[in-house]
Amino acid sequence: MRLLLERHDNVLIVGPTGVGKSRLAQALGHRACRAGYSALYLGANELLQQLRAARGDGSSYEKRLVRFTSPDLLIIDDLGLRGLTQNEPADLYEVVRQRYERKSTVITSNRAIEEWPPLFGDPLMASAAMDRLLHHSHVLVIEGDSFRNPPPTRRRKSSSQEAR
Repeated sequence: MRLLLERHDNVLIVGPTGVGKSRLAQALGHRACRAGYSALYLGANELLQQLRAARGDGSSYEKRLVRFTSPDLLIIDDLGLRGLTQNEPADLYEVVRQRYERKSTVITSNRAIEEWPPLFGDPLMASAAMDRLLHHSHVLVIEGDSFRNPPPTRRRKSSSQEAR
């Protein structure tokens, strides 16, 4: 973990719902804190809502941006769960740009990395953001069934093991 944060590497965790992406991201954040680094965890929607609200009041946008760009590790959970609207693509780009090669970022998403560029709405902005995100990055693709709603065969196996 220390090496990842000292090199300002990013971790992009993608996979279907329920495979443990958020839990893994939280574990990375916990490990960073235990090693003496600062970490901030929030959902992508929450991050973008806070920036939108700060932009709306006209005075706190820069302060809010500093809140998201200053932690040693920023964890953005569930990017792309919903489309980005209005200034959200530019806000996300700005967070990525300001953290690039200065701080580490972990992003989780149900979408494959190839599906991220259209979220930005602008091919040039998407290219610039993705170039920064993927440079010095570790992409983890998690496959499997949801832990919350396992297929019937795994459910039966778990039930019979618990009965023992």
